Amino acid sequence: MNIQEAKEEILHTIEAYFAKNEDGSYRIPALRQRPLLLIGPPGVGKTQIMSQAAEEAGIGLVSYTITHHTRQSAIGLPKIEQKNFGGSAYSVTEYTMSEIVASVYERIEAGYPEGILFIDEINCVSETLAPTMLQFLQAKTFGNHKLPDGWLIVAAGNPPEYNKSVREFDIVTLDRIRRLDIEPSFEAWQKYAARKLLHSAITTYLGIKPQNFCRFETTVDGRFFSTPRGWEDLSELMYAYEALHISVSREMIGEFIQHPEIARDFSNYYDLYNKYEAEYQVDETLDGKIREELCDRLKKAPFDEKFSVVNLLAAKLSALCKDLDQRADRLTALRDAFHKAETAEGEGGQERSAEALREEFNRLSDAYEDAFDETGLKLEHAFNFMEAAFGAGQEMVLFMTAITSSYYLMRFLKDYECERYYQYNRDLMFEDREAAIQKELRNLS
Repeated sequence: MNIQEAKEEILHTIEAYFAKNEDGSYRIPALRQRPLLLIGPPGVGKTQIMSQAAEEAGIGLVSYTITHHTRQSAIGLPKIEQKNFGGSAYSVTEYTMSEIVASVYERIEAGYPEGILFIDEINCVSETLAPTMLQFLQAKTFGNHKLPDGWLIVAAGNPPEYNKSVREFDIVTLDRIRRLDIEPSFEAWQKYAARKLLHSAITTYLGIKPQNFCRFETTVDGRFFSTPRGWEDLSELMYAYEALHISVSREMIGEFIQHPEIARDFSNYYDLYNKYEAEYQVDETLDGKIREELCDRLKKAPFDEKFSVVNLLAAKLSALCKDLDQRADRLTALRDAFHKAETAEGEGGQERSAEALREEFNRLSDAYEDAFDETGLKLEHAFNFMEAAFGAGQEMVLFMTAITSSYYLMRFLKDYECERYYQYNRDLMFEDREAAIQKELRNLS
């Protein structure tokens, strides 16, 4: 399964494991709530989906990378206790509470009676810690301390071909867990990348060459790889470098994409991407300055050049829509603060006056409305450019695909009535022609 399917399975498991009978007991007893074990290549998003699943389910999350822990931090420190057995006193070794179990109790006290305990790299533990991890998976205990009911165990690890430290689990352990094998999926990652608004040079490049999204190769010269995590981390630094006017070098790209051929290829594409942005005057186009000579040039350009320019337009629009989303969140927070201040004034206490908050809300609300109208105008200008360059050709389908796959653009279109979006969506036999475009992209790879 891909990482998105794995997240759905985790959410379904949360729903099933935490369902209760009429008497308040769990429908599936804790003993039968098998831990989930996610096995997949490094960097595919196993850790990422834990926080997403916990947030979506509204439950707590405690996350540990077990290779960072010793046996003592996992099971607790030994201590001597005096016990009486059969009328005789004996000294017995017990353990203080495990740091991991203590963290779960802290989350419970913080208001999360149910949650996920996530243990990463569980099959890479040291020899001294391995029996503890097997006991944890089989009996849900660390040392003398049991994991509280209402907490789901999810563990993750890499297959042995990616890590020399991997330990194979025996059949006794495997028969007490649910194993989910995760395979890299570019389609699933595209949706995540659109939500996170990863750098459009990366998403456009991988749209052209999806085979470079996640690759692992071993040659006589060493091990080379590119991973989804590498692309996402590279995106963050590219944004920062561009804002600071620092050159994004091939060497810097290679620090994240540790596959020399792919790093070199993406570096060359990034240079072209910046060239297209400058030569086709994307920002001016969105401002409504559409030049006939640029439309004619793009019409005659190779398909990968058209693909890049169209995605540049969509990426700029997505960034504007994300900004609108953040403005809306600030307005919501300010409105809540205003209502709180009104209540406080009525009770004789306050931090900020309701009047000051009202003025700030009105100011930011006016600014939001202006930005909303400007974003709508830029979207209309983008459609003007696409129609001038391509009419209703396959490039328009490409543009529609980019819009539809953008999380923030689609949120914007819920409130902004863009007639041409719905017209082209209806008239272009969208799905059939999108499939033809995908075939052409594969031919480019």
